[in-house]
Amino acid sequence: MHFKKIAFVLLLSVFIFGCVENEVETAKALLIPAPVNQEFRDGQFVLSSETTIHFEDEFSVAGNFLTEFLKPGLKRAKGVENRINFVKDSTISNPEGYTIEVNPIHIEINAATAQGAFYAVQSLRQLLPVGLETGKLSPFGKMSAGQKGIAISATIIRDYPQFQYRGMHLDVSRHMFSVEFIKKYIDALAMLKMNTFHWHLTDDQGWRIEIKKYPKLQRVAAYRDETLIGHYSDQPHQFDGKKYGGFYTQDEIKDIVAYAKKRFVTVIPEIEMPGHAQAAIAAYPELGCTGEQIEVATKWGVFEDIYCPNEKTFTFLEDVLDEVLELFPSTYIHIGGDEAPKTRWKNCEHCQALIKTEGLKDEHELQSYFITKMETYLNSKGRQIIGWDEILEGGLAPNATVMSWRGTSGAVEAAKAGHNVVMTPTSHCYFDYYQSENEDEPLAIGGFLPLEKVYGFNPIPEELTEEESKYVLGAQGNVWTEYMPTEDQVEYMAFPRILAMSEVVWSKPENKNYVDFVSRLETFHKRLDALDINYANHLYEIEGTSTSSATNTFYELETFTEGKTIHYTLDGSEPDLKSMDYESKIPITESTIIKAAVFKEKKQLGKTFSQNINFHKAVGAKITIDKEPHKAYSGSGAEGLINGISGSDSRYGDKEWLGFWGEDIEITIDLGKEMEVNSIETRFYNGNGQWIYAPKEFEFGFQNHGLDSKAEIPILDKKIIPIKIKADVISRYIYFKIPNYGTIPEGKQGAGNKAWTFIDEIIVN
Repeated sequence: MHFKKIAFVLLLSVFIFGCVENEVETAKALLIPAPVNQEFRDGQFVLSSETTIHFEDEFSVAGNFLTEFLKPGLKRAKGVENRINFVKDSTISNPEGYTIEVNPIHIEINAATAQGAFYAVQSLRQLLPVGLETGKLSPFGKMSAGQKGIAISATIIRDYPQFQYRGMHLDVSRHMFSVEFIKKYIDALAMLKMNTFHWHLTDDQGWRIEIKKYPKLQRVAAYRDETLIGHYSDQPHQFDGKKYGGFYTQDEIKDIVAYAKKRFVTVIPEIEMPGHAQAAIAAYPELGCTGEQIEVATKWGVFEDIYCPNEKTFTFLEDVLDEVLELFPSTYIHIGGDEAPKTRWKNCEHCQALIKTEGLKDEHELQSYFITKMETYLNSKGRQIIGWDEILEGGLAPNATVMSWRGTSGAVEAAKAGHNVVMTPTSHCYFDYYQSENEDEPLAIGGFLPLEKVYGFNPIPEELTEEESKYVLGAQGNVWTEYMPTEDQVEYMAFPRILAMSEVVWSKPENKNYVDFVSRLETFHKRLDALDINYANHLYEIEGTSTSSATNTFYELETFTEGKTIHYTLDGSEPDLKSMDYESKIPITESTIIKAAVFKEKKQLGKTFSQNINFHKAVGAKITIDKEPHKAYSGSGAEGLINGISGSDSRYGDKEWLGFWGEDIEITIDLGKEMEVNSIETRFYNGNGQWIYAPKEFEFGFQNHGLDSKAEIPILDKKIIPIKIKADVISRYIYFKIPNYGTIPEGKQGAGNKAWTFIDEIIVN
């Protein structure tokens, strides 16, 4: 019997093709996101050409959606039997809540609002065969010999969301996507009961919204001369030499907004300010502090040319917002506010005079002045601003809502001050991060955000009281597209992580169970196939974990999918059905290469898992660190630094890298007894684009010697900085003192913020 996690009892909704008397096929239909409550009863409702549907005008969006889904449609009538009936129920307190009752006589949908009825239909949709998604199956007319309809097991579903803000973001500035794809993206949000589409329309690399008063935004700001090839960290930078760009016309935007409205998805536009404005300044140089002509950015990153807080800029932005407000009826307008270097402002006579005139402390307060001025304008138009958590710096605008991305500290600060918050920390919500440790994954910005970590996200920071937590409106997944040039790539990075996020924001925490979610997802893949959505399938990958004690080291393998076996080898050969059957944790007594794969019915599922274990002298030793690693990047804890396993070369957020934000750390390794130490090796991550900097130097020492040696770290344009120290001592203890790099310098991404330190395996030979 192979090792696996055991799921709790699954709630199954069963549909049967064919006559009720003659069942020919049975399949699972498991809801995502999981409902608050689902009960099963005896009997079935048969959906057929005789079925009628009834709904009042208030529920016409939901009713028409269902009728269209069940091609060629249902006849509207108030029939007593064999009907689908929508009922307004004012006792349902949550405006997005609903109930569904399926019994042999009818399907009854109760909701207090049109939105609740629509979400009920999205659940009912998942109780129906996948073939209906493609139009290849119909409950009407001739199906096949003896088939008369589709039977749905009797059930009662009571459901409502946990958070009012349930969002997904899409950046179209770095790479642009068709109107048809944007609608497909919105369709997916609606199916998963997500109600907000955050549309990132402007940035340094392109302006994507038509503004009729400023035609150069279309002619100049919407196009860049070329685009970076490969990763930003690759040196030297290379470019493709091809002009790239485009924009959405106002008619196209109106069409998309109207399309989203029919699916109860609010579109929030983002117009970046004061930073990420290079494309706009390229079109209108007078908006910058120097007035000099610049180009639309051709590579990723943060740029020093930001809006100058002068009257020309404010007039420009107010004019832009006037046209934006005509296109987007959303209460919120996202104004960005992130990553705005202050270099130009520090050297600008106007900015420095404005700081003195307004009695401001520094350039950070000048940014707050800028944001507050724009907020006042939007408030005068009956709208509210939402911005990234940098808008907290220098003082938060009075009515602003904060989108917390640099961890949770911004959210905590804003909520404690009585401001609404949307949670979207990089650690759990950035879908541009790698989602698998497979080295053949498509190029991504970096980091590591597997499906399980997304699913485990709790949008309520533990630092908040129950009263303060009410300011957390919800959460959002972000899709930044620097490394996603195609629509297929966007889907691959977003799915299935968007499904996990939908459950984070909709389902009750006590109803969440990752093993159960994986089981439902395995079934849901068929629906994604039918919808032609290009998802990443890592369900059949193996999870490996190293555990050690003072005397033994083991390696454990597991898969989250049920009904499968794991076969493995210890000699580096490829696993097959003749390889060892995994039953319990594997003792490790020497360096080895473990390879393993998941099998079902003699067929390998997914890719081969491979793990190189370096059984060095510190494996199983005792290790202490004077600071806790950041909870978002805690890897395998301190023990993970001496477990014999090195981290990924590209995914700093995996189980082996430990991350510390702005802190100096001290590490002690107790080998248990005196032994010969010839050398020590380790690695630091150096992803400056992600605010990660290798320290400039660190101290080390041994038993009876103390911290008596320093190691300078070479400054290299590489993501990984390897360190090897020759020792040739006999010692029981090894000490390290590793200072943080410090403040990120001007002109770099994250300038002015504390740098991250990421350290990998410490190898003792």
